[in-house]
Amino acid sequence: MNNLTKMKILKPAADVYEAFVDPAKIGGFWFTSSTGRWEAGRTIGLRYAEYNAELEIRVMEAERGRKIVFRWGGEDNVVTMTFREIEAGTTILEVNEEGFREDDPALLDKLVGNKEGWVYMMTCLKGYLESGVTQLRTGLVHG
Repeated sequence: MNNLTKMKILKPAADVYEAFVDPAKIGGFWFTSSTGRWEAGRTIGLRYAEYNAELEIRVMEAERGRKIVFRWGGEDNVVTMTFREIEAGTTILEVNEEGFREDDPALLDKLVGNKEGWVYMMTCLKGYLESGVTQLRTGLVHG
């Protein structure tokens, strides 16, 4: 079972892609830091200081300006991000997370929480790329 989320970003696909794969940019909207450039075959450490959380992803595919596929560390779910430039300077970012078990009694809660997370990340990304806003990602920290 999958969970699909989409958002329009008013930037070229190459710029949206680079926001994820460039360790110097990801801290502006999502994780605090990334241990390296997201490239196929690499394991990347991600840190989220506000939540005192660290995790790894395994990048399975990375096609510049078009697609990133990764697996969350310790989970079966696979995330596919596609970047589709629908006109000059306008990109549809699509995040499809697959691997949810239909027989999981907590499936509904997981799907809703997952969707909320992707929508929030995309909102932060939109603010970062379109307006230079870098403080949104820390806006929902729970004490």
